[in-house]
Amino acid sequence: MTKDIDVVWPLLQQHQGETFYTAKGLPFTYTIRGGELFVDRRSKSITISTVANALEKIVALEMDGIPITGPKKIGCYGASYLYPVLLALGIFTIPDSSQNVNVI
Repeated sequence: MTKDIDVVWPLLQQHQGETFYTAKGLPFTYTIRGGELFVDRRSKSITISTVANALEKIVALEMDGIPITGPKKIGCYGASYLYPVLLALGIFTIPDSSQNVNVI
């Protein structure tokens, strides 16, 4: 899937109000007002520019062959919320651990 903010932001708008889960299993929803994404578990918003930066980081990691195995890999404000949402929407995928099994 494309990682262009002009494509991803409308996709995020379509899925606002749905329940997602952090890597620790905490449920959350979000709403979008203007260029800001508001998570119900936080008092501050995640701006569209932060999401764009996260998408750029994801592209760079993928180009370097580095798997995005958790929010810390994205390394931006709100990553603990962006990671599960972007993963669920298919913006990136995590490696299938069964592919890393060595057969003797």
